[in-house]
Amino acid sequence: MTPPRNRANEEAFPKNDRGTGSLNDYKFDMIPRSAKLRVQLAGSDPYQDELRTVLEESGTDVFTAGGQRTIEEERTDAPMELRLFTGRRVSGIVGTVPRGLEPAFVEALVRLERANKPPRIPAEIVKTRNGLRLEVLIGQTRDV
Repeated sequence: MTPPRNRANEEAFPKNDRGTGSLNDYKFDMIPRSAKLRVQLAGSDPYQDELRTVLEESGTDVFTAGGQRTIEEERTDAPMELRLFTGRRVSGIVGTVPRGLEPAFVEALVRLERANKPPRIPAEIVKTRNGLRLEVLIGQTRDV
């Protein structure tokens, strides 16, 4: 079964930079169905230099930084932009959460905070034929 199409992503980003993910991958309470669930960020093409810098500096240990939207961003339904925390610094913007998946990301951050853990979701920078992409390992927040 194919997941429903996300028209907001289709209009905002080129075909090879729309990210991946579906609300079908989550239970009713926005908990990932699988601990292996990954979500690829959308809109990473303009941030290739930033992704390359983070990859060279940090290697593999990267985590999302931020992700919570301000009240003004919520009011205007602005995209949720993500930055990376590399242990030493916070990067610039590296992409946006695919439209429609914002509630799943917010809920993952809330779960981490409730468990008295830093609100950082593990991530991995992967090389694709279309450039570098960030995959957020959101499934690892499942059993927090």
